[in-house]
This record gives sequence, C-alpha cells and structure tokens, in this order.
Amino acid sequence: MTRASVKYADFEGLREKAMALRREGLSRRQIRDRLSVHNNDLLNRLLEGGPAPDWTRRPDAGGGGLRARARELRLQGLTYDAIQVELGCSKSSISLWVRDLPKPERSRSAIEQARLAGRKRWDHELALRDTERQHTKAVAKKEIGDLTDRDLFLVGTALYWSEGSKDKPYDRRETVTFINSDPGVVEVYLAWLALLGCTQEQLRYRLMIHETADVEAATSYWADLVGIEASAFQKTTLKKHNPKTVRKNAGDDYRGCLIVRVSKGAELYRRIEGWWSGIAEQAQLRLR
Repeated sequence: MTRASVKYADFEGLREKAMALRREGLSRRQIRDRLSVHNNDLLNRLLEGGPAPDWTRRPDAGGGGLRARARELRLQGLTYDAIQVELGCSKSSISLWVRDLPKPERSRSAIEQARLAGRKRWDHELALRDTERQHTKAVAKKEIGDLTDRDLFLVGTALYWSEGSKDKPYDRRETVTFINSDPGVVEVYLAWLALLGCTQEQLRYRLMIHETADVEAATSYWADLVGIEASAFQKTTLKKHNPKTVRKNAGDDYRGCLIVRVSKGAELYRRIEGWWSGIAEQAQLRLR
C-alpha cells in the first residue's frame, strides 16, 4: 500500500470516529482532544457535513446560544482560538460577542513551562550533587585523623617546594619566601615553620594585591590570621590594573596574596631543598 493510500485510510478512519463523536453531541474542541487532532484544517475536513450539537445551533440571527457560550468560555480564560475550536464559529463573531469582557491573563507558553520544569529538575539535580559532594568531603576529612609531627613535616616540605621561592643556577636566591592566597594553606605553612623552630620575630609579612582592591581591609584580615598588628606589615606590593583583562578575583572575599619571608633563612632553605630531594628519591624508588 502506498503512503498516500495509508494516509487516506487513516483519514477515513478518523472521519468516522469524528462524525460519531459529533453525533454524540461533543464539541469541536472535545473531538479534537479526544482524537488528538491539533490541526484546525484537518479537523474541519473531518467534520465537514456533520451535524452540529443542538446547543450550538443559533436560535436567532444574533446567535444567542453561541454568543452566551462564547462569553462563558471567555470568562473561563479561553483565547479566541480556543473558543473557535470549541464552537466552530468565526473569530470575528467571537470578537463582537466578548469584546466588552476583560482579557484573560496571559499564561505561560508551552516553551516557558518546559523551560521552568527543566530548571526545577536541574536545581533538584544540583542540590543532590551538592549533598553528595559535601558528604564525600566530610568522609575524606575524617580519614586524615590526627596530624603527627612527621606528617606535618612532610606536608610542609612539599607545600613549600610547590609554592615557595627556589634557588636557580642563573638566579641565586637562597631565601625562604612563601606566597599564597588560601588562608588554610598559609596556616599549614605557618604551623610547619613553628615545627621547624622559627619564631614570630623571624617572620616578615607583606601583602601583594590588585591596586583596585580594599588594601586596608585585606591587610587587617591577614594580620588577624597570622596574629600580628597590621602596622607590622611591610610595604604592600600593588599589581597594576590592565583594562583589557577581565578580573575574576574581584569579589568581597578577594584579599590578595600573603607573602611570608623567613629572616636570614639561607641555611633553612638549603635544608628544605635537601628534604625535598629525599622525598623525591623515595618516591622514585616506589615507581621502580
């Protein structure tokens, strides 16, 4: 059977169902919804020549029955298109009958409703992910347990070698200078220095921050963290503003970076480099 004949057969079957429903007294809209026919032209063809329900017949030239029904549907919030499908009359007639009635509030479109539903589902998914994320972090935190001196010694050595200044053959710099913007990292580093015997008197602090930031507030924050007066900080290093760069670190929690230097730290630096070499060699042995 050709595609055209299949369509014709489907049409004839639908027409028989549509006409049967019409004889039962169903409205055009009810038939459309019952048969899932959402094309008005097709619906017109299906019902062509069919009897109209008694309640839709006009008792007079003014269309009193249809007019009353149209006004009733308009008060229920239906649009002109919806009323036309329901009653089978022209939009011009509907407009004349209901123009004195208030317009129905605009409802969300199908696309808007789908977008809103999708947003709710995504928000729910994000909430579930965040709960799972926080649970994983909490479990991992408990796995650390108590931090021994040796644990802190190894962590601090690796931390310094990642974030601290290093001596180069072309740039001799045997100084212990550390810079970071993460308060937790800074606290671990200071605990490590204390473990090594460094006193507060040996430490020098300096702020490095963007010139457009609140320098005074940032200095006060870091001073409270390390336990000294803000006046004890050395001269702040200001980073120049580049108008072509879009900064992401511009929120209220932006406090720049804290620079911590150990006074007369050449000997300590050499020991740190030796400790790191020992850690690296032991890791290499594990890989063999």
